[in-house]
Amino acid sequence: MRWDSVFVAGTGAWLPEPFPAHAAVEAGEYDPEQFEADGLLSVRVADDDVAPPDMAVQAATTALKRSGLDPETVRLLLHNYVWFQGQTMWPVASYIADHAVHWGVPAFEVKQECNAAVSSLELAARHLSTEPEAAAAVLTTADRFAEPLIHRWSAEAGLVYADGGTALVLSNRAGFARVLSTATRADNRMEAVARGAGLTPLPTDEPYDHAARFAHYLRAQGNMREASERLIAMVIGAVDDALTDADTERGDIAWAVIPTGGRSKMQWQAEQLLGVPAERTTWEFGRRTGHLGAGDQFAALNDLAERGELKPGDKVLMLSAGPGTASCAVLEITAAPLWAAPAPLAHEPEPQS
Repeated sequence: MRWDSVFVAGTGAWLPEPFPAHAAVEAGEYDPEQFEADGLLSVRVADDDVAPPDMAVQAATTALKRSGLDPETVRLLLHNYVWFQGQTMWPVASYIADHAVHWGVPAFEVKQECNAAVSSLELAARHLSTEPEAAAAVLTTADRFAEPLIHRWSAEAGLVYADGGTALVLSNRAGFARVLSTATRADNRMEAVARGAGLTPLPTDEPYDHAARFAHYLRAQGNMREASERLIAMVIGAVDDALTDADTERGDIAWAVIPTGGRSKMQWQAEQLLGVPAERTTWEFGRRTGHLGAGDQFAALNDLAERGELKPGDKVLMLSAGPGTASCAVLEITAAPLWAAPAPLAHEPEPQS
């Protein structure tokens, strides 16, 4: 879908201090061979007293302040997450909206695993395009992955889970980036990859084990090649659709904002799926942060904005995928974000005596 009046007006993130990956190896939590293969330097690990919704509130507060928009113009808040949000049977999106925006904004949860955030961007764009007056939408993500139910360093090979909250503010009037297009492709058969042996009538206290669930899928329904081909077709389809609607070629992409995994996952995404060199991806940010569940893309875009890497005219591709859907967005930077780090001053030559 091509958009004519949807803009990114603000970004924000709340990330805890990085925990060195080598320290996890020394503690026996991270397999040494996997550590070498992944190439991760650190992972964001939150203190035990920080709940995910409060991370999202901090990120949204920052993003909304940076946008310069009146909170009363916010017409929608969508909160995205993967894991536990601090309480069961509780409208977490309403908590975030009340604490970060205002009590009257409609707030909803989007839960589609690692694809939630970029797909929520598409949902919000559709909503804003119907608003006749100036309107904004706030998108948030937050997760905290911890023992005993998540073994962050070993739950999934080639991926280490990290903690943090992120936010994006969209406007139908102006911003530092224009959303040129979004696209989503689905293959709902892929949900079986994450389901495992079957459904249970009540929650259990079994730790999350991606390898066991995927092994069950391979035994019951298919093989590795079939699963890979389905995933590739879904992801490439979403990317192709978004690029076509944005009148953009792969070679035009200044930055590819991708999900955070280990080095092999990054190279596969960059080279085989997107056809861009690693230096034009957000790998350097990701290898110091870890996998934020649904939040990789918003956090990485915020990092690019804060470091002054986004220049007017740049095209930025945001990609996410989960077991069942893949989404892609193409942005065009229209102005340097006001909160970007200033460019370093040119060295002045010493005056001649």
